[in-house]
Amino acid sequence: MKASDLFVKALEKEGVEYIFGLPGEENLDILESLTRSKIKLILTRHEQGAGFMAATYGRLTGKPGVCMSTLGPGATNLFTPGAYAQLGAMPMLMITGQKPIKKSKQARFQIIDVVDMMRPITKYTKQIVDGNVIASNVREAFRIATEERPGAVHLELPEDIAQENVEDHVFEVVDYKLPKSDDEAIRAAAKMIGNAKMPLLLIGAGANRKVTCQALASFVDTTGIYFFTTQMGKGVIDERHPKYLGTAALSSHDFVHAAIDESDLIINVGHDVIEKPPFFMKQGGKKVIHVNFSPAEVDPVYFPQLNVVGDITDSVEKLAKAIKPSESWNFDFYKKVKTEVSEHLGKYFEDERFPTLPQRLVNLLRNKLGEKDVITLDNGVYKIWFARNYTCYHPNTLLLDNALATMGAGLPSAMCVNLLYPDKKVVAICGDGGFMMNSQELETAVRLGLNMVVIILNDESYGMIKWKQEDMGFKDFGLDFKNPDFVQYANSYGAHGYRPESDKDLQEILDKSLNSSGVHVIDLKVDYSLNHPILNVMLKEKTSKL
Repeated sequence: MKASDLFVKALEKEGVEYIFGLPGEENLDILESLTRSKIKLILTRHEQGAGFMAATYGRLTGKPGVCMSTLGPGATNLFTPGAYAQLGAMPMLMITGQKPIKKSKQARFQIIDVVDMMRPITKYTKQIVDGNVIASNVREAFRIATEERPGAVHLELPEDIAQENVEDHVFEVVDYKLPKSDDEAIRAAAKMIGNAKMPLLLIGAGANRKVTCQALASFVDTTGIYFFTTQMGKGVIDERHPKYLGTAALSSHDFVHAAIDESDLIINVGHDVIEKPPFFMKQGGKKVIHVNFSPAEVDPVYFPQLNVVGDITDSVEKLAKAIKPSESWNFDFYKKVKTEVSEHLGKYFEDERFPTLPQRLVNLLRNKLGEKDVITLDNGVYKIWFARNYTCYHPNTLLLDNALATMGAGLPSAMCVNLLYPDKKVVAICGDGGFMMNSQELETAVRLGLNMVVIILNDESYGMIKWKQEDMGFKDFGLDFKNPDFVQYANSYGAHGYRPESDKDLQEILDKSLNSSGVHVIDLKVDYSLNHPILNVMLKEKTSKL
C-alpha cells in the first residue's frame, strides 16, 4: 500500500479522531489519504491554533492530540505549541512535511533541520527515512507521548517517503500499568506525616487525573489535613471543601503562603518544578514529601527529603490507609487562614462599577455557569484573579497554563473543549493582547459551527507586564496599544459581537450569549486599578500580620 495510507491507518489504530492543521504541498499525500479515513481534518488559520487545539485534546482526554504542518515556516509555527504541550504535560503528536530526501527537488529552498529544532521541546523527534518503518515509528511516538510525564512528540514525513509502496502492517496498541509505590517509602512517609505538627497537602498538575481526584478527596476526608493547589491543580478536589485553603496564584505574600510558611511538612502530590513553584525550599526549613510518578529533580529551590514514586493514585490510597490523625497536629492557624481567605476573596464580587473589575467577572461567571462548564484562560494578569477567586467544583473546568504560560492559547483551547464536549458551556477569557495573537481562529470556530463565548478584557495594553512594571517602581512605558473595533471584527467573521456599557448590560449579554448557539465575542472594558494595591501592597501587609 502507499506509505501515506499506512501512516493514516496507523493513526486510526491509535484511535485518532482529529488532525488539527494547516497542510502544505509536502503534506498532499497525507491529505489525499485522509479523504478515505474516518479521521476528521480540522483546518485552522494558523499552525499555532492547530497546535494549541491538539495540546488541549491531549490534556482533556489523556490521548495524544495530533496536529500537522508543512515544512519550514509551518513547522517553526508549531514550536510554541510544542513547548506548551511539553511543559504542560499534554500528550501531543506533531506531524511535519519535508522535501524529498532521496533526490533534491528545490535545492535548500524552505529546508531547515526541523527534527533537530524539535529536540529540546519534545520527548521524541524523528525523520521517517523508510516507509516500512512508519508503523513502528507511529506506535513508538504514541507510546512515548502518553508515558508519564506526558508530552510532545514529533514525526517528519518527507514527500518522497510518503509516496513509497510499503507492506500493509500496523502494530497493536499495547497498554501498560504504572509501577506501584514501594511499601517502605509509604511507611516512611506516614511516619513523617504522623510526627509533623502542621502537615499541609499540595495538589499539582500531575494529580489532575479522574481516579486520582477521588483518591485525594478520600485522603483529605480521612486524615482531615488541609490542602491547597497550584494553578494547574485547580478542581482536583471540589474547592467548596472546608479544608481547601486556596490556590497559589502569586509567587509569595498571599494567604496561602502564610499557611505554607507556618507548615513544617508539605505533602506534594503531582507537582514538579516545571510548573511555577508555589513555594521555595530552604536549607533547614520545612520538610517535603514528593509523591509523583517519578523522583523529584533536584533544584536549588526544591530538594525533597523523601520520594514516594509510582502510580499517584495507588500512593495516595496507601497513604490514606497508613495515616491516622495525630494528636500532635495543630491546624488552628490554617483555620484562621481559611477565615481570612473567605472574607477576602468575595470582597468585590458584588461591585457593579464599570469598567468591570476582574473579581466581579469571576463572580458573574461562577454564578451563571454549571458545575462542569469550562472556562479557558489565555495568559495575562486576569489569570491570577481567576486562579485565586474562581471556585472549581470539578477538575479541568478552569483550563490555564502555568508551565510555558504562553499568550495566544485561550481561544484555540476553548474551541477544542467545545469540539469534545458540545453539551458544556465554554467561555474563553482573553486579554486584548493574547486574543489578537490568534484571533483569526474565530473564522475556524464559526466554520466548524462551534458554540462558545469569548470575552476580551480590553485595557489597550499588555496588562500583566504593566502590573509588574508598577511593582518594580518603573515608569509606565512601552506597553500601550490601540485595538480594532472588536464588535465589527467579530461580526465580519460571522460571529456575534457585543460591547457592554454597564454592569447590567454585561449581565444581560452574558445571559443571552451563554444560552444561544454560535460564537459570541464580548468586548469588555476592564478595570485593573486594584491590581497593584491589592496584589502587591495589601496582601503583603495583611499576611505579615497573621
